[in-house]
Amino acid sequence: MAAPEQRVSTLTPSSSPDPSALPMPELPTPEGHRATPAQEREQARHLAERYRLEFVDMDAFHLDNELFRSIPADVMLRYGFVPHRRDGDALVIVVSDPTDLLMIDELQQLLGTRLKVTVGPASAIQAMLKKSESSQRVLEDATESFQLQLLKEDDTGEESLSVEKLTSDISPIIKLIDSTIFAALQRRASDIHIETQDDAVVVKYRIDGVLQPAMRPIDKRFAGPIISRIKVMAELDIAEKRVPQDGRFKLRMRGKTIDFRVSVMPSAHGEDAVIRILDKESISEQFRELRLDILGFPDEELRRFRKYIREPYGMVLVTGPTGSGKTTTLYAALSEIKSIEDKIVTIEDPVEYQLKGIVQIPINEKKGLTFARGLRSILRHDPDKIMVGEIRDAETAQIAINSALTGHLVFTTVHANNVLDVLGRFLNMGVEAYQFVSALNCVLAQRLVRKICEDCKRPMTVTEAQLREAAMDPSLAHTHVFYEGAGCLECSGSGYRGRMAICELLDLSDTIRDMILARRPNSEIKRAVREEGMRFLRESAVSRVLSGETTLREINKVTFVD
Repeated sequence: MAAPEQRVSTLTPSSSPDPSALPMPELPTPEGHRATPAQEREQARHLAERYRLEFVDMDAFHLDNELFRSIPADVMLRYGFVPHRRDGDALVIVVSDPTDLLMIDELQQLLGTRLKVTVGPASAIQAMLKKSESSQRVLEDATESFQLQLLKEDDTGEESLSVEKLTSDISPIIKLIDSTIFAALQRRASDIHIETQDDAVVVKYRIDGVLQPAMRPIDKRFAGPIISRIKVMAELDIAEKRVPQDGRFKLRMRGKTIDFRVSVMPSAHGEDAVIRILDKESISEQFRELRLDILGFPDEELRRFRKYIREPYGMVLVTGPTGSGKTTTLYAALSEIKSIEDKIVTIEDPVEYQLKGIVQIPINEKKGLTFARGLRSILRHDPDKIMVGEIRDAETAQIAINSALTGHLVFTTVHANNVLDVLGRFLNMGVEAYQFVSALNCVLAQRLVRKICEDCKRPMTVTEAQLREAAMDPSLAHTHVFYEGAGCLECSGSGYRGRMAICELLDLSDTIRDMILARRPNSEIKRAVREEGMRFLRESAVSRVLSGETTLREINKVTFVD
């Protein structure tokens, strides 16, 4: 390992530096101690003045994402620079030591372009490089800490560690897959999509509910080995390429076990794979402090929902499409109401996150453990509160309703577009209408919308035509300030970072119960709940736009215009 003061000038993988010892120049203070950021900035400014170069204030520095991606991350890390802009045929870069002419000359030859040098503080340059997701992957890839260990699960459920670690001479395909998984974890991805196209293999990450390219397209000839490696990890049949296959595997990284679910499906150009990431331990740490108020629900809906989850019995229904945060909402509700005096039992497919103090049962349909059968067994375990992961059939619905009528508080989810569709969904399952409305406390429908990145948030122009299309007041184009994300390093250029919930909450008042029992049309029920003050999903979404938390384009993706 090269000492920190030595210049690393080669670009071979074997000489990758340790992240804790990157060759970044340190500017000593007169007392001989490490300079503070303010001192570094002042020294860099003096250095720029002395050599008549431009000084770049990294605090106000706006990174050109396209330019940044065009230069290999390991080159930037090794030579300690960030690209600033294009100036004709020259590339303007920010360095901390403009006197190192040997390094600049070597870099100029390596990049094959003329360089213009500007000066910035070393620690600020290093911090910007370490923020980059691709750079972070290269850093970790270069150290021994990047070791993924494949775990297998035997029939008894005991985990046994297989001897498979990353070393310098492993297969490039194995290293590619492991690097892809590692980068996905770093970028908070929920899924990895590997798509085989007619001329290339494309890898994408789903981050905050939206697909983003993970890397440049890979040559089509590597499609077979990539899919085969994933099948081996998930213990699938590598010879079978004509039918879909599902599997799972576990990886241990830095002492933490992460679950992955794999789905491989034949397509027109080969096979496609999707890997779902279930980082249980990471989420469990968040769930220690998880409460409903941090999910982003509006205050009025939150107050009413908290009232219903504290009722002694009845059914609390949460609805929405796949990936809309239903499970997270139910876990947050259970976290708020759990106590040592109550027994809470859940039945799920699968148990996505583990909560202390709660009995959690995973569905196993191969062994005959279905929602309905598991729910019957739960009722013999003297529970106070029950969570059913999803109601899929009439039998499960009937047992859940009976449980709510016999003194249990039941939390469950069902797939429907809004709160009114839920009512028709249950009644069409053949459930007795009187029992259903008697058991039901409330129905919460929710969606997730992306939040504007706070680091690159800026005002934007919205036209009257756009507001009319969104069924909003056109005059807001002149009287209200709308915002968007410009795209920065923190949000990987998307302009969004993180998500929040929008919702609609239906209270089962006596009037609404009577209308359901009378099988009144949904249009009449909708009119009645509006008169009672219910705010619909679209209205909740619009309020988020007006408060500057998300964009008009984002809410149009997840809600209908009334």
